[in-house]
Amino acid sequence: MYGFRIVDKLQKIDKDIKRDQLKYHQKRVLVSKEFTFDSAHHLHCYEGKCKNLHGHTYKVIFGISGFVDDRGLMIDFGDIKEIWKKEIEIFLDHKYLNETLPPMNTTAENMVVWIYEKMAESLQNRKDQYIGARVEFVRLYETPTSYAEARREWMEVE
Repeated sequence: MYGFRIVDKLQKIDKDIKRDQLKYHQKRVLVSKEFTFDSAHHLHCYEGKCKNLHGHTYKVIFGISGFVDDRGLMIDFGDIKEIWKKEIEIFLDHKYLNETLPPMNTTAENMVVWIYEKMAESLQNRKDQYIGARVEFVRLYETPTSYAEARREWMEVE
């Protein structure tokens, strides 16, 4: 049904494709990367099950936009992972959030803004590495069907 084909000739830089062809466009693009982490928390001033200590497997999705460099890359997915691992996840994964986050009620609504701010700060600190990189959104799933979201237009205006 489907034939397996091996390429006849592997494309070579400066021979089959010129370096000035690597950058196909000059448009803003968005890349997205998601991560999961496990942590425990409880809510204050809340009547319901969540007032008790409990845990979640959270999922966070980042949407980061910017302009591609001469290679056609905006930001390497590995760079997003490195920022996540070294600068954000260390406060979240297998932690008691009420202890490791700044003083706040550890609701998804509060946490998503904190995560947005941390990623935005990290990109700002690396602005010489990326062209116009900015956080467009962060979505934080507390359960598979429930999430909070922070968007750039909301964070910058209000």
